[in-house]
Amino acid sequence: MKKIFAISLILIISSQAVNAQDDTTNITDNIKKYIYNLTRSDIDKGLDAYNKKDYKTAIFFWKPLAVNGDVNAQYNLGMMYLFGKESIQDNKQAFHWHQKAAEQEDSNAQFFMGRFYEYGEGVTKNNKQAVYWFKKSANQGQMDAQNSLAGMYLTGRGVTRDFVKAVHWYQKAAEQGYADAQNNLGLRYVWGEGVSKDFNQAINWFRKAASQEHAGAQNNLGTIYDNGNGVAEDDKRAIYWFHKAAELGSARAQKNLAGMYAYGNGVVKDEVQALEWYQKSANQGYHEAQYILGAKYDNGDGVKQDLKKAVYWYLKAANQGYVEAQNSLGVMFVKGLGTTKDYKQAAHWYQKAATQGHAMAQNNLGLRYMLGQGVAQDYVQAMHWFKKSAKQKYSEAQNNLGVMYDNGQGVIIDKQQAVYWFQLAAKQGDDNAQKNLGYMYASGQGVTKNNEQAVFWYQKSAEQGNASAQNLLGVMYRKGKGVVKNDRKAIEFYLKAARQGNTTAQNNLGEIYFSGQGVVQDYKKAFYWYQKAARQGHVKAQNTLGWMYVKGQGVVQDKEQATRWYEKAALQGDAEAENNLKIMYSNGAGVAKDSKQTLQWYQKAAKQGNAEAQNNLGAMYDKGVGVLKNLKKAFHWYQKAAKQGNATAQNNLGIMYLSGEGIAQDDKQAFQWSQKSAAQGVSDAQNNLGMMYANGIGVAQNDKQAVYWYQKAAEQENASAQYSLGRMYDYGEGIVQDDKNAAYWYKKAATQGYAEAQSALGMMYITGQGIVQDFNQAFRWSQKAARQGIASAQNNLGMMYANGDGITQNEEKAIHWFQKSANQGFDKAKINLARLKQI
Repeated sequence: MKKIFAISLILIISSQAVNAQDDTTNITDNIKKYIYNLTRSDIDKGLDAYNKKDYKTAIFFWKPLAVNGDVNAQYNLGMMYLFGKESIQDNKQAFHWHQKAAEQEDSNAQFFMGRFYEYGEGVTKNNKQAVYWFKKSANQGQMDAQNSLAGMYLTGRGVTRDFVKAVHWYQKAAEQGYADAQNNLGLRYVWGEGVSKDFNQAINWFRKAASQEHAGAQNNLGTIYDNGNGVAEDDKRAIYWFHKAAELGSARAQKNLAGMYAYGNGVVKDEVQALEWYQKSANQGYHEAQYILGAKYDNGDGVKQDLKKAVYWYLKAANQGYVEAQNSLGVMFVKGLGTTKDYKQAAHWYQKAATQGHAMAQNNLGLRYMLGQGVAQDYVQAMHWFKKSAKQKYSEAQNNLGVMYDNGQGVIIDKQQAVYWFQLAAKQGDDNAQKNLGYMYASGQGVTKNNEQAVFWYQKSAEQGNASAQNLLGVMYRKGKGVVKNDRKAIEFYLKAARQGNTTAQNNLGEIYFSGQGVVQDYKKAFYWYQKAARQGHVKAQNTLGWMYVKGQGVVQDKEQATRWYEKAALQGDAEAENNLKIMYSNGAGVAKDSKQTLQWYQKAAKQGNAEAQNNLGAMYDKGVGVLKNLKKAFHWYQKAAKQGNATAQNNLGIMYLSGEGIAQDDKQAFQWSQKSAAQGVSDAQNNLGMMYANGIGVAQNDKQAVYWYQKAAEQENASAQYSLGRMYDYGEGIVQDDKNAAYWYKKAATQGYAEAQSALGMMYITGQGIVQDFNQAFRWSQKAARQGIASAQNNLGMMYANGDGITQNEEKAIHWFQKSANQGFDKAKINLARLKQI
């Protein structure tokens, strides 16, 4: 009986390709080529019916023969059920009849049995059974089975992975002229899998397949000429083969051809042609082309920027598991580009890419956990992902790891580990790490203090345009640390940073021009820079700007504007600004009109979702500035701003939960919001966090963490934190006891007018602990604290007057201060007062 069987059905499986994988042959609808031409009358009648697309009648004539064991009828019936249209198609029946024929050693039926088991069609998927049937068919010389069996060995499905055996079976099929096998054999020579790498052999087999119009082989030939693998690099030949494959519909070739047009390789650069071929490839679902299209629309590269289209194509590629697209999609959701800002979606896509090993996505996912954006804040998880990314030498993750060790987030504080990771990232050129490393050298944390090294790393970072480093470098030149003092250079670096919007540098420039130190005094320039910083929320600049409006220095006197700036600073908790504002209110200078306008501005912006306005509106209700005090409304607006990530509002919310004003007292909520704010660098929140760790409020008591957060805030000139840090050194809590450091921090806070620190510093001067004993200094600081009502200082001042230490002995004044202290319940003062009166 004559057979008219000729097939090329199996999806060719190959683990790798040369930039573009081999394309697979689609299953044809022309069933006739898969049917045995049987000559008996019933078979002829069935064949006539089949040719007329009367499949039911064909089955009617063929089925009896099949039931009686006719192998050809069994096979034909199986093919009818496999490829039949409408109600005829039935994979289970197809499997049944192919099995019957396969058991009679029909090689084609055996091949299809392998296919059924491989893809789970009509039977439960079973790769071992697939290998069994492919092998039986392949041993009979069936080339589809040989090619498929090679694929199973190549990928290790249903059999131990074995590249040599894969090559053996590809070779068998390729020698029979099977194009897919020829292409796959070429790929093995490219990658050296089961054979030695041999590009000449690869080209030989690719050419054989390409001559049969195999699009995958044509694309692979194009890639070989494009890369110059085993042949001279030849862009024109690459274009030739890419074009042939692209015209045949190869999505990979279309993408590659688009790339040639995009970069002008082997052809005149043509963005229109590039876009057309990328579009063709992307429309076929090719993920790389979809991602590239997304990137083009994202960056406006060769096409008008369209962020919505960028998101559309990124999403297409991301849904296919393409990691670059998944990471890019995460970025779009974080920034709200081309789509609504959505941290949960961002975290979702970063997670998908991160789990596939994408270093940037791992770092980005770590940031989401660190900031609590789209996921619950979890420093341990943040550390986990930063480490994975850092191990791939991703510098930003290395820097972030350094920050985590520096801050003790998700890990015990370890300054040396922080320096280690900063160094790794800095050496790779990460500007933030270079700046951070400079700071570690400047402060002597985790490394021996070395101002020259600090300047070196600040310089490296500043040269890359890092504004914070430029400002810090300006500070080093201004103070002559690690470099010869040079006001001109300081101003130069301040200017670089200020022009990038760095508020600290802008404020520093304002101070320089205001004071006229190292430069001609110029109030107009001072005003210009203070205003720049103030508009970005720099609290000291806002207060100074208010003062300049009051005095008319550098600007026309305007008390309404002065009030406005004092309000802004006061709403951020600046004590000096609050005092200045009270003076304005008491004098009725520019208050009424400006307060109403301020309230209206904030209300309008707050209702539109502006987080800063929401926080400021909360502060107005909190402090009763320009509006009746209303703590519930204050809480309402703080909460809205805090949930958007506003650091000041998070701190304010933490304070309200801590005090139970405007909301039920809740230490855990207080801790959580203070922690979020502190992580963003708000010194008050860092100080509060230190206090909460020190006292076990809302968190397990931990003196080391208390010291850490006090240090953070103290370095930002937070007087309360400086005093608390001094106490920790004084009593050796959470840190090695150190009188010198205690005195150092007490003095820092005392010079800012912090009464408790003044009292403590006075005592240290009395006892000579950590500082040279000096009763004159002791008297000075004790007096400052005593006048602010500190009972211990009042007692000490009484003792000094009683004994004539640092001051002329004066019993009357001694009694005066002992009495003031005793009136506050200070026991030592009561005893001292009683003794003095008995004398």
